Amino acid sequence: MTEEFEDGNLITKTEAFLAFVVLCSWKDAITVLKSCEALSPWAENLQIVRRCCDSLAWKASRKNSSTGDAVHEEGWWFDDIAILRIDHFKGIITAIRAKGTTPEIIGKYIMNYAERWLPGMVMETGGVRGYGHGKNELQFSICSQEEEGGIAHSKEQKAIIESLISMLPPQQEAVSCKFLLQMLKMAMVYSATPALISELEKRVGMMLEDASVNDLLIPSYKNFDEGKLTNSPEQCTLHDIDVVQRIVEYFLMHEQQQQQQQQKSGKCNISKLLDNYLAEIARDPNLSVTKFQVLAESLPENVRTCHDGLYRAIDTYLKTNRLLSEHDRRRLCKIMNCEKLSLDARMHAAQNDRLPLRTIVQVLLSEQLKMREEMLNKNGNTSEPERNQSSTNMEIKTMKAEIENMKTKMEALQSDYSELQQEYGKLSNKPKNASGWASISWRKIRNSFHAKIDGDETGDGQQRPNPARKSSFKRRSSIF
Repeated sequence: MTEEFEDGNLITKTEAFLAFVVLCSWKDAITVLKSCEALSPWAENLQIVRRCCDSLAWKASRKNSSTGDAVHEEGWWFDDIAILRIDHFKGIITAIRAKGTTPEIIGKYIMNYAERWLPGMVMETGGVRGYGHGKNELQFSICSQEEEGGIAHSKEQKAIIESLISMLPPQQEAVSCKFLLQMLKMAMVYSATPALISELEKRVGMMLEDASVNDLLIPSYKNFDEGKLTNSPEQCTLHDIDVVQRIVEYFLMHEQQQQQQQQKSGKCNISKLLDNYLAEIARDPNLSVTKFQVLAESLPENVRTCHDGLYRAIDTYLKTNRLLSEHDRRRLCKIMNCEKLSLDARMHAAQNDRLPLRTIVQVLLSEQLKMREEMLNKNGNTSEPERNQSSTNMEIKTMKAEIENMKTKMEALQSDYSELQQEYGKLSNKPKNASGWASISWRKIRNSFHAKIDGDETGDGQQRPNPARKSSFKRRSSIF
């Protein structure tokens, strides 16, 4: 077949056919490259695959430079390359990148390929509504595929995912944050290399302000077991909270670097996103107080200018976990700053019997303080500035002293209430006396509460009676 026997033998004719026919045509190069999948490794050893990849990359780069990005918006351009095997696709992307193609175009190739070869990418993989019922659509789809294709299919999907992740351009504008989160879910499902999963988490953290709550609802998947996706018995929560925790930490690290470089910060958007995420996962009855608290406190205090979203998340958690202990309820409410609640939120919280008593009092005191400051500021606009400013400062100091005094009273009242709870526990085995004891206990609480207030105002002789304060206590008692 060589020229040693006769001129124009098979090798020479084949080389000429490749050079002047196949490599000159986009469609023919795609066809030959697709045919080489059944000829590995012969096709690679004969450099046919490399030459086809280089030819396609050269044509793509030339069309991109001459006709602009419009050619890449046509479906056939992406679909032709997307039909190739992952190793051949990777060879084309490597060659295209070497030609200087923009990261956005490379990202479009990768996203289109993932949509074709990873069925879970084209469906919404958000969280499950109605906790504890059924499976996520992605999980169900993958389980079905695994049952049909077996372990070989799982390995093929894993290889595709890992290859696509390794091909992603480092620039943020290459792919969307939504795509990265979808790839992260798929990588976790198919147990991709931990280093690649960590790289995806870091990239999502850099673009977290572009994410949505549904994108962050990552199911708690366990490794594949004999081709079937199962959840570990120890895995209680429906969503993987730890992944989101790491993403938020990467975001804060990136923001710190941005601030050092005096670039724009996106923390304000993240506080709203995280609070909405907390409100969503708070409906999971298996979510522990610790996980909720750690994630809620992951943002610095100065990031949340308003705590309405955080209050909504806490209230949702208390609705889901109605048997939560008083200690855990206080732990949750310590995350929230009552002074950063809006008027509507304060009005709702003041009548919310799910909140601890201490939190309700703090909300009422915060409301009273804000009302007094508004009244003083309003009066200050029509009076002498210096004298009113001095009067305002004195009023604020007095109010702060009252707040501290009220906190002390509430601690004493809560101590009495704890003693009553212990006494109730001892008498719980006596059903006949239960109703009578309950009325006596609540009467004791009420009398203790008013006795401490009256005693502070008249008994110790250190503070004069204040009609305004008495009326405010009556109002609070009616809300309780």
